[in-house]
Amino acid sequence: MELGAFSLSLPVKDLTASAEFYRKLGFKDFGGNTDHGYLILKNGEHLIGLFQGMFEKPMLTFNPGWDQNAQDLDSFTDVRVLKAQLKAAGVAFAEDDKTLNTDSDSGPASFVVVDPDGNPILIDQHR
Repeated sequence: MELGAFSLSLPVKDLTASAEFYRKLGFKDFGGNTDHGYLILKNGEHLIGLFQGMFEKPMLTFNPGWDQNAQDLDSFTDVRVLKAQLKAAGVAFAEDDKTLNTDSDSGPASFVVVDPDGNPILIDQHR
């Protein structure tokens, strides 16, 4: 099962203070929009997303269709196929599943599964 690019998504109280901290660890701005409350930082192949006021717990995030530089992959498993495979395997989905667009045939879509310890994992396809 190919899940795509990996990042850690962190809820933060103060986006500016958190970004300054991670920049001191060598992370560089990679994407996002501070006016919309989020920033993506990168150090080598490591990605961290900082999100102010969007969710409560840290999340593992996977982006089907992208490599670690947010470049399109020629071949990837669509998020809808991944969702069906995980459902068939008995994986738990978030109780407040905010599934986005997984009823369509293609394009951007996302869903959240939960590991046995309650940790959310976001599968978020942008293309």
